[in-house]
Amino acid sequence: MNDSETPQPGPAYPQAVTLAEVSANLDAVRRRMHDACLRVGRHPATVRLLPVTKTLPDARIELAWQAGCRDFGENKVQEAAAKAEALQSLPDIRWSVIGHLQTNKAKVVARFASEFQALDSLRLAEALDRHLQQQGRALSVMVQVNTSGEASKYGMPPEQLVPFLRDIARLDTLKVKGLMTLAMLSSDTSRVRGCFRSLHALRDRARQESPQGDALVDLSMGMSGDFETAIEEGATLVRVGQAIFGARALPDSHYWPETHLEISP
Repeated sequence: MNDSETPQPGPAYPQAVTLAEVSANLDAVRRRMHDACLRVGRHPATVRLLPVTKTLPDARIELAWQAGCRDFGENKVQEAAAKAEALQSLPDIRWSVIGHLQTNKAKVVARFASEFQALDSLRLAEALDRHLQQQGRALSVMVQVNTSGEASKYGMPPEQLVPFLRDIARLDTLKVKGLMTLAMLSSDTSRVRGCFRSLHALRDRARQESPQGDALVDLSMGMSGDFETAIEEGATLVRVGQAIFGARALPDSHYWPETHLEISP
């Protein structure tokens, strides 16, 4: 399975390797977010941009920090932890883990992450809670739902969401903020839109039927190829990497952090 940011069919993304280029791309993405909000009568301040820095070297992330970004999203926990260690001197930098997490890596997330967007099982929730208690901290989380029905995507089936939210209500360290999904990879915008619309409806139902109630605010949905559609369907957070930093030239396994960090399982 793969929860990477695979762009929907669309334009190529040139590499942004200078502060001016990263800043220009951030401005362009924010303008598109602004326009998408206005098209459906939403206030632009209701949508948060999360730059996704998967496979990027530390220096490129620092450019985005210099351009004003403080929150960054990473798919792989070991890569995220290494970058958090290497860039810890940057004031106010925060890390959101947005990719699938194995239970035996829960303790790594509990050490450093400010947000985890891919909660998809009770076993993982209990592991996170246990390690967070040991760390004496809480964690903002979102529940990942598979709205496309594709076997290639992580996330729980929609019908399991409300029972799951009831099960984890007892875990005080997990502050459930909302839901996350990845839309199907399709050139048919109506099918992509349907995934986002389904998550919005699920969130509204869960607010009525789960113990978390009105705390379920966020809808994390939309990436470089489809974030405008996601905003039109109610996204409160969009995860954008390639439209800011350019197309990824290397596979995940080729990332080598500038500061090596050993992480035990």
